Amino acid sequence: MLNYIWLGLMLGAVLIGGWNGQLKEVADKSFEMADLAVVKISFSLIGVMALWLGIMRLAERSGLVALLARALRPLMRRIFPDVPPEHPAMGSMLMNIAANMLGLGNAATPLGLRAMKDLESLNRFPGTATNAMCTFLAINTSGIQLIPVTAIAILAANKSTDPTAIVGTSIICTFCACTSGVLMAKLLSHLPAFRLAAAGEIAAREKMPDATGENPAEQKTVVKEAATLQPLRWWGKIVIFSFCSFFIVLFVRLAFPEQWGLFAGFICRLWECVFGKNSLWLCAALMANPNSAENQNLFIRLVSAVSKLSIPFLLSAFPLYAALRRVKVYEEFVEGAKEGFDVAIRIIPYLVAMLVAVGMFRAAGGIDLLSRALSPVLNLVGFPTDLLPMVLVRPLSGSGSLGFFTELVKQFGPDSLIARMAGTIYGSTETTFYVLAVYFGSVAVKRTRHAVLAGLTADLVSVIVAVIVCRAMFGRAN
Repeated sequence: MLNYIWLGLMLGAVLIGGWNGQLKEVADKSFEMADLAVVKISFSLIGVMALWLGIMRLAERSGLVALLARALRPLMRRIFPDVPPEHPAMGSMLMNIAANMLGLGNAATPLGLRAMKDLESLNRFPGTATNAMCTFLAINTSGIQLIPVTAIAILAANKSTDPTAIVGTSIICTFCACTSGVLMAKLLSHLPAFRLAAAGEIAAREKMPDATGENPAEQKTVVKEAATLQPLRWWGKIVIFSFCSFFIVLFVRLAFPEQWGLFAGFICRLWECVFGKNSLWLCAALMANPNSAENQNLFIRLVSAVSKLSIPFLLSAFPLYAALRRVKVYEEFVEGAKEGFDVAIRIIPYLVAMLVAVGMFRAAGGIDLLSRALSPVLNLVGFPTDLLPMVLVRPLSGSGSLGFFTELVKQFGPDSLIARMAGTIYGSTETTFYVLAVYFGSVAVKRTRHAVLAGLTADLVSVIVAVIVCRAMFGRAN
């Protein structure tokens, strides 16, 4: 399906641009997007990829990934029945989903790419997406996220009286989108047109080589736990408990600043009573870096605290646990980090192809043309036509949809129904074609089967639910 979509975008850009007299803009945009794909996206991913793939290697070698997968085995086996319960892909996918939910974009993408590589190790037909890959992509393209940080920031910057009002609507929409995307992926996988065996036969007839340069899938091996892995000693458990307790204290200080202030005051007074000494230094230490968001509701504070502490915790906890189990942490981290450069380079052709096509189509005025063509139909069903440009751009471009969202907020006001609908849509959807290009490009998958339809279904459901829920919650005020 991506073949037809890509060809349609390219031809549509040239034809529409020629009719509108914007061929120069179309040509300029093609070079600009090619540069963006290589220099600003692929190259900038190298460092982040190296860091997180190194950390993931430590988690895998220390047995943490298998432990995580084992804990959530019942749920994951239902969603991904084709993946063995103890396979590293289970842990990689779980960590990617958790990072996306917390809005940790820098960590989510490398973890997702690692999950795709693990899933590729189970692929019997290299170059063709498996059912597990399509389902995993449906979850990612549904934009599952607890707090739409960017949308809230835009509303707050425009002086909204309640910028966090879209949190509840975004959670509802992202849940509906994720559910519909997974169900659509499961349904389509059973249709004859998308059956894996049929796609695999086509690949076999064409004798398509594995573009990753690795052996066929049957011969691929995944990283196993270290052969010298030692059980965690009693003192190691104490170290882990103390380390986790430290982060729990930090979490309480961030999530419950008022209660933490009372606790700090009590400790200071207790110190003075016991030791008879001034405790100003102790109070200063306990109250360092107070939470600046005391006026936020409890749910926002909880998620914000988890988001702030997640990356520091993962970057330190995984190496510590691996070291306690006698894993050579530096050597294993370096081995994992080596993969980062290869993955970032491998996705360049796929990014260039998709971003150039999208950029040309937008520069030619294709989005405006689609908006005008669809407006009469959407007016009949009560869909606000002002949202249409952002809805059409959202699966194609993150920066473009953010620009449309910002314009809507300024035009209608940050507390208007249109602005809250747009914020909910932005916070509960994803740049579907970008995600598909990056994730499938990292494992050289060209036959995406039903992944595109499943991802677009999630986007469509999110948009429909956003309009319905926002009308119900915020009324028809403008």
